[in-house]
Amino acid sequence: MSDAPATDGTWGTCSFCGVAVPAGASNCPICGAANPIPAGALATAARPVRRRIRLWNTLRTAIVIAVAVGLAYTLISSALSGPPTIPDPLTTSGMYTLAPGNFTVIAGNITGGDYIQGNYTSVSPPGIEISVAVYNSSEWSWFTNGTGSPGVQWNNTPTWDGAIVFAAPYTDMYYFVFTNVLPPSSGITVHVYIATVYESDVAEDGGI
Repeated sequence: MSDAPATDGTWGTCSFCGVAVPAGASNCPICGAANPIPAGALATAARPVRRRIRLWNTLRTAIVIAVAVGLAYTLISSALSGPPTIPDPLTTSGMYTLAPGNFTVIAGNITGGDYIQGNYTSVSPPGIEISVAVYNSSEWSWFTNGTGSPGVQWNNTPTWDGAIVFAAPYTDMYYFVFTNVLPPSSGITVHVYIATVYESDVAEDGGI
């Protein structure tokens, strides 16, 4: 058996890593090992060489299969899970602490025609009245700057427990303001449970 590189246009095999070596090359283009095995001579190569080449080929095959399985799993998982969903800030629930005369706000964009449903309850101490008012972006600016008397999109008669049903007349940023109406001198802080849900006006079947 000759270890000379093939000169008849056929490719050889690297004696170390087992990759194909171009005809006429004296070194492997991948690992640099010298004396590639001429085409057709692999079957008569030394047993350790053939064993090493089989091992490398097995490892390469395993890597290809692992990559293919990983890609298939990723594609199938993405297809089954659908597009990512981002929680809407107006779909929320939790306990809020309101000092006397202070307020908390829940805000988010609402598409015109969509609406917010929810409820609130004074938990501790029970029976403390809470006012709720909804401002659009302009009214909120007036409210926070203390200029003029801002109108409201919706409000309630202060109560310790109530429901919220607000339909947005147009697309805008809306602010739901919950206020402890007791004066600061009362020193009574109230814990309020608030839950809201963003509801789309578009029917699930695509109709309006």
